[in-house]
Amino acid sequence: MFKFLAKKAMQAKMKDLPPEQRELIMTLMEEHPELLQKIQKEVKEKKKQGVDENTASMQVMMKYKDDFQKIMMKQMSKK
Repeated sequence: MFKFLAKKAMQAKMKDLPPEQRELIMTLMEEHPELLQKIQKEVKEKKKQGVDENTASMQVMMKYKDDFQKIMMKQMSKK
């Protein structure tokens, strides 16, 4: 039940994103929740240090860009 609600909440937040990006994020949620949890934790820590949310998110996302690229390549190879 929780997964269903979380999925619906994420879909509502991502309504303005292109379908490819929505699919990637949903795949991350389903197949790599530990990576998203790690990112969320690090963004939260940066915000506590006084960094605004957008900057913190970008910094953390850049830190994990190689992980995202690997996941994206894996997704592309499935198609």
